[in-house]
Amino acid sequence: MPGGSSNVSRSTVSRETPSQPRQSAGRHGKQDADFGGQYPGISPIDTPIGAAAHRASQVLHPHSVALPKLTEKRVITIANQKGGVGKTTTAVNLASALALQGLTVLVVDLDPQGNASTAMGVAHHSGVPSSYELLLGEVTAKEAIQQSPHSPRLLCIPATIDLAGAEIELVSMVAREGRLKTALSDEALDGLGIDFVMIDCPPSLGLLTVNAMVAAREVLIPIQCEYYALEGVGQLLRNIQLVQAHLNPSLHVSTVVLTMYDGRTKLADQVADEVRSHFGDAVLRSVIPRSVKVSEAPGYGMSVLDYDPGSRGAMSYLDAGRELAARSSGTVGSIAK
Repeated sequence: MPGGSSNVSRSTVSRETPSQPRQSAGRHGKQDADFGGQYPGISPIDTPIGAAAHRASQVLHPHSVALPKLTEKRVITIANQKGGVGKTTTAVNLASALALQGLTVLVVDLDPQGNASTAMGVAHHSGVPSSYELLLGEVTAKEAIQQSPHSPRLLCIPATIDLAGAEIELVSMVAREGRLKTALSDEALDGLGIDFVMIDCPPSLGLLTVNAMVAAREVLIPIQCEYYALEGVGQLLRNIQLVQAHLNPSLHVSTVVLTMYDGRTKLADQVADEVRSHFGDAVLRSVIPRSVKVSEAPGYGMSVLDYDPGSRGAMSYLDAGRELAARSSGTVGSIAK
């Protein structure tokens, strides 16, 4: 497998109890290894390294940790107007983690750069049926969907460079804000058995992002553990409130993911604490570390779980995927309401 050795790491999940102060994951070297119902076979007395090794084996043998199929499809928009916070990386790797554990996931690439399409290993050159033609109504979702070569349960509607002009073309169209919702309706995806639809947005708040918000019930916000982490999030929340008020009353921020966490710095802990105090239970306990493997994987057209399944990044996204799947779509994180 490309990428070298499969190193396992400490657990990426921290636990808070009323009797002990909060600790950000990774900072102090000892972390809670009790994954209980999440990972059968890991007991409260396992060491963090032992727990990580057990989870790594489950990545290689996913049938042992299969998640139950959902009774209702969940549509999640992954958005943050600030660039470089890990939107595409989070979309692709969360989708891969869920597919690895038995769920069927469709990733809709709405970023003209097409990075999610690259990471999933699907064709996205000009002329390929894509999210651009989908928005214009020239193709159906089933005609645009491609299967990732890495998993039969991982599907993608790619983005091509043609999508760069969609913002202008959509302005004059009827029901311009709801075109993606119509294209991804239950009828349009009937028979595919999709559990999750994840929409990867561009780093802007234009019509493409608005279409993504109208099509979804949930918003997932990746926030990097660095200075200026919350810069722009306020404007994003205001836009979510506008979409709620005028276009999609059921939209809410269900999930916040802390990305690019560096346990060697005090700043990462401070940012993580600030985000948790602001967003509360919407923040996943699993945090995504800054990882060379996570950065290298897209260059091989892979998620980090395919590129190096034993790496810290792969383990983190595996944990985050299970945590996301365990949450109800409407009960956690109603921040923007």
